[in-house]
Amino acid sequence: MNNDIEKIFNALSLSKFRSSFKLKNKDLIYIKEKGLDKIKEHAYKFVEDRLASAHPSNDGKQTPMKGHPVFIAQHATATCCRSCLYKWHKIKPNKELSQVEKNYIVNFIIKWIEKQIKNIA
Repeated sequence: MNNDIEKIFNALSLSKFRSSFKLKNKDLIYIKEKGLDKIKEHAYKFVEDRLASAHPSNDGKQTPMKGHPVFIAQHATATCCRSCLYKWHKIKPNKELSQVEKNYIVNFIIKWIEKQIKNIA
């Protein structure tokens, strides 16, 4: 699975759109103030509220483009809507997300955030 994750990260890095997302200084400050554990809690809540349903409300437009580091990460990692989840991660639409899928999505988001922090440090 780890090899697959790296393949997806590599493919995302080749996408002009996906690779255009970067954490800004205010995002990094927010992460430092809250800590990664709290950011991970936020990610779980966003995934549960906005993606977990078989038919999320406003799918394709439910994730803001700014306002929270997790939102930025979701666009960068193609975990922002069910069609992107299917296209990039092969997570099927029209079914409720399993706990395993939610864990995968959140861990993927956090890994991207950690990569961003490492690249800036």
